[in-house]
Amino acid sequence: MEFLPVEVVGNILSQLGTARDVVIASATCRKWQDAWRNHIHALSFDSSDWPLYHEFSTSRLEILITQTILQTNGLQSLSIIMDDVDEFSAAPVIAWLMYTRETLRHLRYNVRTTPNISILEKCGRQKLEILALSHNSINGVEPSYQKLPCLRSLSLSYVSISALDLSLLLTICPKIESLTLISLDIVMSDLQATMDLSSNSLKDIFVEAISLDKFILEADSLEKLHLKDCTLEVFELVGKGMLRFLKIDDVSVIHLDIGENAENLEVVDVSNFTIMWAKFHHMISRSPKLKKLRLWGVVFDDEDEIVDMETISSCFPLLNHLSLNYDLKEAAAQYGLQGSFVLDNVILLELGWTVISDLFTMWVSGLLEKCPHLKKLVIHGVVSETKTHEECNMLANFTSSIVRLMRKYLHIEVEFEYE
Repeated sequence: MEFLPVEVVGNILSQLGTARDVVIASATCRKWQDAWRNHIHALSFDSSDWPLYHEFSTSRLEILITQTILQTNGLQSLSIIMDDVDEFSAAPVIAWLMYTRETLRHLRYNVRTTPNISILEKCGRQKLEILALSHNSINGVEPSYQKLPCLRSLSLSYVSISALDLSLLLTICPKIESLTLISLDIVMSDLQATMDLSSNSLKDIFVEAISLDKFILEADSLEKLHLKDCTLEVFELVGKGMLRFLKIDDVSVIHLDIGENAENLEVVDVSNFTIMWAKFHHMISRSPKLKKLRLWGVVFDDEDEIVDMETISSCFPLLNHLSLNYDLKEAAAQYGLQGSFVLDNVILLELGWTVISDLFTMWVSGLLEKCPHLKKLVIHGVVSETKTHEECNMLANFTSSIVRLMRKYLHIEVEFEYE
């Protein structure tokens, strides 16, 4: 180790991550102390990494972090995550940001600060590329002089911000590619809860636990859209057809429109969602590149609706991963599998039940016949803690039926996953 250049030692210390480990390791010798002061580029203060953080007073934590940061030069990554701290004073936080802002590229900050400070002002017009902000407020975004010219990734969690400021925030980030919005406290300026976001560079957006009347997203370069645990009356995506990944998980939405963005879709993953199948299928039907379709725990708006597998086969010729789990009715098993269609490229098939029955076994059998090149079958089921004798017999009979069925398909790997 003594022959390692001091810059290499600095890289090694930076990989340790936690500030406490870095400080201890730097005490090894003078070279390591020099590396710590002049060549360290990453520091992390995370209450989950060291239990003793919980025993320190807020003022002692502020002093500890200040002393540690001020011993470094050229810090590029700073992470301060103190879940159990009530709040930091603004003065030391401003000192940390002002000391590091000319070289800082990654900032993760999750501590309430009083009074509230503007990270946009302290780190604007600098080299910041990644910003993850939690439990703070953003007020009064001014595009005329606030800029984040290098920012590529922005994550806001439990942040209070107005719909207008969030929209303006994207305009001052001309290179943003990834946006994460979780449990925002969105301040609206009128009676209708409407949010309109626009970005030419955005490629990936994840939205969780947000309630709005109307959410309009204009993003010509968007490739990945993930909505989770949201309540929306209207969601509209306006773009130029670059979308490749669409995931909707436990979302309540009355009107969902992805416009002309389906032609490059490769993955559609929908779970815990009520859909009108005809309308939803029409939305994604122009997706000839689709490789994965997952409809899991979905509920049909009309109980007579069925998933027509022949239509899926004709619309998605490249489909190789199919996952289906919904309230199975006799019509779905019979009429949904009618026709001479073949799911020729499907190699992975996942099937799940809401209520186990003989109908499910028949459905599995029918789908196996339609997948001549299948390599793996995964069966998902729910088993309650207490079961009647009749339910136990049903599960045993189902297992026996699948064993007999799979003797015809010895080349297929079978896997059971029960909850």
